[in-house]
Amino acid sequence: MSLPSDQQLHDHAAAFGRRLLESRMKLASAESCTGGWLAKVVTEVPGSSDWFDCSFVAYSYDAKESMLGVQRVTLEKFGAVSAETVIEMVRGALSRSRADVAVAITGIAGPGGGTRDKPVGTVWMAWAKGHHPPTAVMHHFPGDRDAVRRATVEVAIAGLEKLLSESR
Repeated sequence: MSLPSDQQLHDHAAAFGRRLLESRMKLASAESCTGGWLAKVVTEVPGSSDWFDCSFVAYSYDAKESMLGVQRVTLEKFGAVSAETVIEMVRGALSRSRADVAVAITGIAGPGGGTRDKPVGTVWMAWAKGHHPPTAVMHHFPGDRDAVRRATVEVAIAGLEKLLSESR
């Protein structure tokens, strides 16, 4: 898998933003392992304030709980890097913003923190639109911390585009 360049990420975000603008919709993101990188890519697009509402960078358990409403029992039972957590994150991003669509990201970008069950490069993402059930997908991205995070941002945007395409 070749990693997207900064320009490719920008172009991808700009194209998605045009689709959101045409649909009169807004985006929110909830990010953990990417640390706001998706929001950075989105806000580098001129005019993104017309279609991007906000981003929650919730790295710790406490932040996920207080900012996004992730239940403590979910975090303790399944961990931060899980389908259950990312689904609660995306629901929280939608309910705590004025956005119509949202993406949530949580994972282990490395170099440490991985386990046998959740190795470095494990990333969960979830996408949701309105009151429709969220879709959550796990990926295993190769490479160092930067590579994992860069690949995650690209897949997050692609998932948002797919969400809009499926809901037309």
